[in-house]
Amino acid sequence: MKNPCMRAAALAATTLICANVCAQSNVTIYGVVDEAAAYASNQNGNSNTYMRSGSLSASKIGFLGTEDLGGDLQALFLLESGFEADTGAQSVAGSLFNRQAYVGLQSRAWGSVTAGRQYTPYYLLVGSLASSNILTGATGAHPGDFDGLDTTVRVNNSLTYSSPVWRGLQASTQYGFGEAKDGNGAGSSFSAAVKYSASPAEFALGYLKLKNGQNSNAAGWSDTASGNFGVSAINQGYVSAESIQFVAASARYTFGKFMVGANASNVQFQAGSASAFRDTAVFNTAGLVASYQAAPALFLSAGYSDTRAAHANDISDRARYRQLSFEQNYALSKRTALYAIEARQLAHGQTLGASGNVVNAVASIGDSQNGTPSSNGGQTAVMLGLKHAF
Repeated sequence: MKNPCMRAAALAATTLICANVCAQSNVTIYGVVDEAAAYASNQNGNSNTYMRSGSLSASKIGFLGTEDLGGDLQALFLLESGFEADTGAQSVAGSLFNRQAYVGLQSRAWGSVTAGRQYTPYYLLVGSLASSNILTGATGAHPGDFDGLDTTVRVNNSLTYSSPVWRGLQASTQYGFGEAKDGNGAGSSFSAAVKYSASPAEFALGYLKLKNGQNSNAAGWSDTASGNFGVSAINQGYVSAESIQFVAASARYTFGKFMVGANASNVQFQAGSASAFRDTAVFNTAGLVASYQAAPALFLSAGYSDTRAAHANDISDRARYRQLSFEQNYALSKRTALYAIEARQLAHGQTLGASGNVVNAVASIGDSQNGTPSSNGGQTAVMLGLKHAF
């Protein structure tokens, strides 16, 4: 385009178009880079000192966008990818936006409807008050995060409705389409939760049901299921379940610089005709958590949980897991923090191994040791790290 007037006109038109688009829509890029030096006293029989990504907050990058559609209506989307800061690899190989990927509509008066890969209302409302959020899932989640109160449960092909907050009360429900052709809802999921906040107290109650996929068999959880979950030494004997039911409640109370909270969960791994176990396996957990803002830059927290399994599947001495966790967080700025986290877990009794045989229970702290449990009933973990949010 050689004509100066034409070039100027084109530039002016492009500027006007861009200004119009930018005025109506907004995209935010955000993320976290979190890296720690970690020590575990026993990982499959040996102690280990290593680097670990995402010990306080998961390392991730996300894109959050909204567009004003007029009146009280907005379009929104979220794309979030987790990565390993120590290697640069994706947190889930072959899945770019492995944490969340959804699109939807929202209104201040009517709430929001979103569709895609999402967290469950069970986690978003109940988990937000649980130990995994106040401490960290790496060492503060209940053993193996078997009750899904941290971020290990995500649901594909899901449709979620969340109400607006009305006088401190919010409700949300979600359905995950199993997309099986048999019409029986194989691989589907359902979650519902309510949360009530009236400072200084908060309370939440939630439900989640995950169904195995259409190709479910004794080999484990089908990749056709809409919902996945964390697998560890705590629940590896029950991954061939026909379905899993989660019920949990959490509450906390804040007074001044102190916060105290309590949580409880009931998880049932329900057997089917192709499962590697016979009886429904039930795990009950009770937990306590507390925090203290010791100084403007110093945050301290601690948590304790006690998990007990019910008698079933020829187990005479049912498994029990007790875990104590601590966190010290020093903010260098609003975006950068140094932290230390520590935890100790004791396990005893019996559970089912991966092949469905009765084995001695072993310790597996939080959800940081899901693939590296202890070889016995004790495990200690210590992590020292640096977190930067942008």
